[in-house]
Amino acid sequence: MDFSNLTEIIDFAIANEIEAADFYRSVSEQESFSGKKQMFLEFAAEEHKHQALLEDLKAGKAGAKVEDYEFKWITDIKRSDYVDDIEYKPGMAYNEILLLASKREEKALKLYNELLAQADTDDARKVFKILCQEEAKHKLALETMLDDFMAEAGD
Repeated sequence: MDFSNLTEIIDFAIANEIEAADFYRSVSEQESFSGKKQMFLEFAAEEHKHQALLEDLKAGKAGAKVEDYEFKWITDIKRSDYVDDIEYKPGMAYNEILLLASKREEKALKLYNELLAQADTDDARKVFKILCQEEAKHKLALETMLDDFMAEAGD
């Protein structure tokens, strides 16, 4: 990905966050179990927070909002790393949905690592580093849910 300036990078990232939030909201509307619906709505809300953080960065207001963020190492259990891309289909099994969402978060993490490498301001680097961590947290949460589900199923 080649961008000519930080604004193009941010706009691209915002578009990705909007698409991710729309995806999670759409999946929540198609799922029949309330627990699954709520989980996907929570992921959609997280993606909207990421969008807002990027919009603040674009407007030059990210500095104070990112100063208190605490970075910590997020374990990567890499379950989605060994799976090809999956397309969502209504009625997918719960484990397939978790794997699909994990794969999406894996791609988002890779994207933010690439954007971090291209960032040219301290605020941009900090925002993209925060987003790397947030996507890594999402990936870990989804892969952990998948592991728990598979363990209950006897895998």
